[in-house]
Amino acid sequence: MHLTLGHSPDPDDAFMFYALAKNKIPTQGFTFEHILQDIQTLNERAFRCELDITAVSIHAYAHLLKDYALLHSGASMGDNYGPMLVGNEIHSREELSKRRIAVPGTMTSAFLALQMYLEMPADDLDFVVVPFDKIFDALDNEEAEVGLIIHEGQLTYADHGFVLSEDLGHWWFEHTKGLPLPLGGNVIKKSLGPEVIKTVSGILTESIRYGLEHRADAVEHALPLGRGLDFKRADQFVGMYVNELTLDYGDRGRAGVREFLRQAHAAGLVPDIGELEFV
Repeated sequence: MHLTLGHSPDPDDAFMFYALAKNKIPTQGFTFEHILQDIQTLNERAFRCELDITAVSIHAYAHLLKDYALLHSGASMGDNYGPMLVGNEIHSREELSKRRIAVPGTMTSAFLALQMYLEMPADDLDFVVVPFDKIFDALDNEEAEVGLIIHEGQLTYADHGFVLSEDLGHWWFEHTKGLPLPLGGNVIKKSLGPEVIKTVSGILTESIRYGLEHRADAVEHALPLGRGLDFKRADQFVGMYVNELTLDYGDRGRAGVREFLRQAHAAGLVPDIGELEFV
């Protein structure tokens, strides 16, 4: 069976799927077409049910439960770190609520966390949507005063002369007394059926495990997507987002997802998801 597999063009996703991309593990007759697109585009394609398996924002998943199941592996979670609000000067929370903010997409978990942090829905925010890898440019060009950065920008913003106003992953960790901030997860079409879902879930988990067990080779594979990261920084970034929570959410990771979406629903930002299920 041929399956489409969508993931972001960033080092952590490339690391996760290194074993699949390079045929390092058995795939039990399945073939995978890797489709690399930014997370906002993958979210939009998931709304149209275009991909068999895809990375999505946890924010977007609140709207996708009818068609997609959330796999137990493949999570990107910020454990006391995460999306950051940066710019040319440090702003307080109150000041941030009055600034124009460049965001990487309205269905990203970063944008949902921003709304929760500022206690302001999207309609009340002054924001502009910019591809995640163009947010520094938007700040330099004065299209925005603050940038909401994801991916490797979290390690490189100071190199570009910007300063940090808030780390939303740290805010969430303090706010929830120790839960990780759920950013992205891997989902699979429910229409594929339980047997295919179970088998594919095992294959994807094994790909992540292989990368962790062959770390140097997997980081080298991911390095071309690091946009300026050297090997050491790429390894650091991968370590932030591919770890034991990526192999399996575990009780703590599941609690983070449930609490994130529960609080978002209480704020009127996402629908009620009911009892969240993991494959």
